[in-house]
Amino acid sequence: AHGFIENLGKVHYKVPPRRSDRELYLQGYNRIYDTLEMEANLDYAEEVVREVLEGLDPDAVWASESLCRELGRHLAGLTHQSGLLRNAYLQGVPVYIPAFTDSELGLDLAGYMVRKALARGEQLPEALSSLSVKFNPFLDLASYARRILSAKKLGIFTVGGGVPRNWAQQVAPYLELLHGRLGLELPEVRFAYGVRLCPEPAHWGGLSGSTYHEGVSWGKFLAPEDGGRFAEVLCDATISWPLLIKGVSQRLAKSRPPQAAL
Repeated sequence: AHGFIENLGKVHYKVPPRRSDRELYLQGYNRIYDTLEMEANLDYAEEVVREVLEGLDPDAVWASESLCRELGRHLAGLTHQSGLLRNAYLQGVPVYIPAFTDSELGLDLAGYMVRKALARGEQLPEALSSLSVKFNPFLDLASYARRILSAKKLGIFTVGGGVPRNWAQQVAPYLELLHGRLGLELPEVRFAYGVRLCPEPAHWGGLSGSTYHEGVSWGKFLAPEDGGRFAEVLCDATISWPLLIKGVSQRLAKSRPPQAAL
């Protein structure tokens, strides 16, 4: 949501010193560690999302991938400014939101359906359960699994942890279960390469800090003995990611053949 808001031309601010969270709330600011998001920005984003939702086919079944694609399409026609959903749409890259109801976009969709229910004369709390937009997250899983099956070799790059990271990883056990329990003829799927940026240590026991090597035991990753190659950086992504991208871009620049002189 925050990148979406930036793509709409809105901005974030640094947290001013000696300002309490209660005071920030009363003034309409949401704190994200040392950054502020104006509630007015989120309200504006909801208006844009609502405009996109109004143009959707009411009989179609939607998922996060298809909704993100429509938002990207809208942004591409709205601005030339670079942004995740806009660029993904223009490049044909899918965007999935695994914990959809835990996202600002998910809340915007829920609020949109309540708005529609109230307009039809429904009352609370029944209006909270009125689902005027058909949404099926298993369409995301099916789409992702098809893409994984079409790949010759798999690599993964994860920033941080939580639901999105594991959702991307667990496609391998999912396909293995379909093979073992349903007897489907499916190829063995394992991530052969991986880079992980996350400061959380493994000894905390959470999934965010779990190593790729631990994932080998779940059938998610190819073991190093079988050719798996992984790099796990226990560092904040705001430090490590820019350095990594800069290093990769410099390496790619060196590997390009020199242009012929005119």
